[in-house]
Amino acid sequence: MGNIKEIVSVSIGSSARDHEVEIDLLSERFRIRREGTDGSLDRAEARIAELDGKVAAFGMGGIDIYLRADGHDYHFREAKRLKRAAAHTPIVDGSGLKGAVEASTVRYMTDVLGLELTGKRVLMTSAVDRWGMAEGLRDAGCKLVFGDLLYALDIPILIRRWGALRLFARLLTPVAAQMPFSWLYPTGSNQEKTYTGKHEQMYRDADIIAGDWQYVRRYMPRDMSGKWVVTNTTTHADVEFVRERGVELLVTSTPRLSGRSFGTNVIEATMVALKGADGPLEEAEYVDLLDQVGFKPDVQWLQKADSVQE
Repeated sequence: MGNIKEIVSVSIGSSARDHEVEIDLLSERFRIRREGTDGSLDRAEARIAELDGKVAAFGMGGIDIYLRADGHDYHFREAKRLKRAAAHTPIVDGSGLKGAVEASTVRYMTDVLGLELTGKRVLMTSAVDRWGMAEGLRDAGCKLVFGDLLYALDIPILIRRWGALRLFARLLTPVAAQMPFSWLYPTGSNQEKTYTGKHEQMYRDADIIAGDWQYVRRYMPRDMSGKWVVTNTTTHADVEFVRERGVELLVTSTPRLSGRSFGTNVIEATMVALKGADGPLEEAEYVDLLDQVGFKPDVQWLQKADSVQE
């Protein structure tokens, strides 16, 4: 089997979400762990520098190096310092993998699970953050509304047209990328907060809530009976959170490993290490490797008595 390859996701998110697993992939052993710094960029930078050259690959969690939306990349100012701390070990944030994986998650729902998505009303919490997922749902015939202004900028306006979303991405995303990341996305202990009672109507009006988990849970009402959630990464506690609220179907774009679906940054870092690369791969390479190792979306029908992963 050889030596264990270490994959470390250093996240500025809550340490309460930390997790570690060991798995075998294509005859190689991997130890994968997530380390949260509770919102501290300084601690994240120091930890990356400490482990640099000692692990096979880093995932950067809780913050993006860049957003890839509508064919353009928008780089976050604060993430650059974390990237620079990794002088020898490749570091990725999931962006290279996100588009392909999340678009294919929607196709998995239709082609493998046989779900009919045409006409389904979807609240997409932030399409700029998960452009591949948004495109996949649009192509599947869903009726989408986009919460980018509300969730990222606290402006209570929903975007209802694809053309308006593209205009928003071109005009506002370059500006938002220069803001402190904590202004746009919950970090540290803020990841454990839910503002039940605010903006509940937009959840009631939707059949499917889709997007980043931290946004999905932020305003989730107590009654989500019959709703479907399509998201990126959930812990065991998160699964119970949506089950108790009555969510019928939970689909996460990455597989569940020992009770937790890791973020795309972790899966991308694992694929980079598996390939032995010194940086991000091409999208087609990720798709091929994911197929080889058998990684597929995690599917849970939560209100069945014998609820199991598909």
